[in-house]
Amino acid sequence: MSSSLDRVRRDPRHFLRLCVHLDCTPDIWALHNWSAWLTPFLRGTTRRFDTAFFLCCLREPPPVYPDLAEVVGYQWSSPSEATESFLSKEIWLPPPQFYEVRRLANFASLSDLHKFCLGRALEGLERWLPIILLTADGMVHLLPGDELYLEDSDFLENLMSTEKKTEEIMKEGKQFHRIVTYHRHLYDIHVTVQPKYKHVYPKNSVVRKSHL
Repeated sequence: MSSSLDRVRRDPRHFLRLCVHLDCTPDIWALHNWSAWLTPFLRGTTRRFDTAFFLCCLREPPPVYPDLAEVVGYQWSSPSEATESFLSKEIWLPPPQFYEVRRLANFASLSDLHKFCLGRALEGLERWLPIILLTADGMVHLLPGDELYLEDSDFLENLMSTEKKTEEIMKEGKQFHRIVTYHRHLYDIHVTVQPKYKHVYPKNSVVRKSHL
């Protein structure tokens, strides 16, 4: 089996051959398009990713078999548990994953989330490329719809910067769709724009003073 998985990692086209060999059909119909993110430009970054997030609602957690290559460990957490683990530095979440965890926190139950996914199944989604704004004391990930987001190729491949502090930038604006990064385990999400494609945005997630 390990040799088959190695072949799939090297060439995804071997996945179909693996399914034939195992006489199984992946339940792709249970997957729901959730979001898509492109890695923003950062100096020194050698690899960037075009990542699609899919959602699947299951009654029980499925077995997981880490391959010690792409997956080396796993943990099942609710959105609130993942947020607390991130803030307490037990785990680390890149800004897109933190954003998506906070977006899932809008739903009180798995049933509500499943109904929401079915209701917007044909709507599609928008792929996001964050633009990085370096401030005097931090970093802001600007997302489409934010008043400072510039759909200009110069800024998609370069960093924006300002001598102003993050607090000044926040006081000056009104139309927000941004993730404010204070340090590796401290983000704020600010959203005042309306979602597209019948999707949902995170509620404003502002960190508590105890974590500063």
